[in-house]
Amino acid sequence: MTTLKDVAKLAGVTVTTVSRVLNNRGYISTETRGKVMSAMKTLDYQPNELARSLIFQRSRIIGVIVPSIAHPFFGLLVNALEYEAARRGYKILLANSRHDEEKELAYLDMLKRNKVDGIILASRTTETKPFLNANLPLLSYDRELSPDIPMVSADNFEGGRLIARHLIARDCRNLLYISGSSNVRQYSNQRGNGFLEVCEASGRRFAVYETEEASFNSQQYEASIAKALDAHPQVDGIFASSDVIAAQVIRQLAARGKKVPDDVRVAGFDDVQIASLLQPALTTIHQPVEAMVIQMFELLERKMKGAPTPAKTILPVELVVREST
Repeated sequence: MTTLKDVAKLAGVTVTTVSRVLNNRGYISTETRGKVMSAMKTLDYQPNELARSLIFQRSRIIGVIVPSIAHPFFGLLVNALEYEAARRGYKILLANSRHDEEKELAYLDMLKRNKVDGIILASRTTETKPFLNANLPLLSYDRELSPDIPMVSADNFEGGRLIARHLIARDCRNLLYISGSSNVRQYSNQRGNGFLEVCEASGRRFAVYETEEASFNSQQYEASIAKALDAHPQVDGIFASSDVIAAQVIRQLAARGKKVPDDVRVAGFDDVQIASLLQPALTTIHQPVEAMVIQMFELLERKMKGAPTPAKTILPVELVVREST
C-alpha cells in the first residue's frame, strides 16, 4: 500500500509538505504542489478520507433523503444537489426512502454513522420526530418541521394563483383542481389553496379532486383521473398539482375524445422535462430548482457554523405557457 512517505520520497519533499498539500494548509509553491500531485498520480495514492474526517471533524459529505428518485421532480432535484455539492467540494450520500418510514429512519442512522456534515431532507412520511433530535445540521425541502430547521421551497401558493388567473383569462368556466394527497403537511399543498382563492373570487365554477398517496409511489394516477372526469363532465380547465399528473390527464382526455386545448385546457406544476415533450406541450409552473439548491447549501453551511438561519425561505415561481392552454 502506498504511503505518504512513498509520495514524499518520489516528489523529493518531506512528509509534512505532502500533508500540507493534501489538506491545503499553509503556503506551498506551485512547483512543489505540482511535484506532489504528480507523485500521487504516478503511485496512484488515494488519501484515507475516513482518517482525514476524524482529524478535521468534517467528512465533506452531505446526506440527502428523498421519497423517490424515480419521480421526475426528485430526479431533477437530486441532479442539481449533486452538481452544487461538487462545486462546493462536497459529495452526497443519497438515500431513496421509497416512502417507507422505517427505511427513512434506518437511513438517518446510516448517515449519522457515516459522520455526514449535514442532511437535506425531502420527506413525505408522517414520522419526523427522530429528525428533530438528529443532532446534525438539518435542512428541509418543502416541509416545515421546526423553527430551528430551515425550510426551502418554491412559492406554491403564488403558483396556484398564476395558473387560476391564466385559465380564467383563457375563458375557462368550469375549473377542476386534481391534487396529490394532502395527508402529509407540506408546503406544496398551498398550490391548491392559491388556485382555489382565485377561483372563488372570480365566481367561476370549480371543484377539487384529491388523489391517493399510494399514487405518488406508483406514479399511476389514471384511475383517479377517470373518476374525477366522470364526476365533472363539463370541465373545460384543469390544473394538476404536478406535471406527472397533468400528463396522465391529457392521455385520459384523449381516450375520451377530448382535444387539448380546444375542449379542455390543462396545466401542471414543476416544469420537469416531460412538460416540454408532451403533445401538446404542457403549460406549467417552473420551480427554480437550481436557485433552491443554492439556498439549501448556503443555509446548511450556516447551520454547520452555528450561525442563525431563517425558518423559511420561499423562492418565486414562473408561469410557462405552452400549447396545452
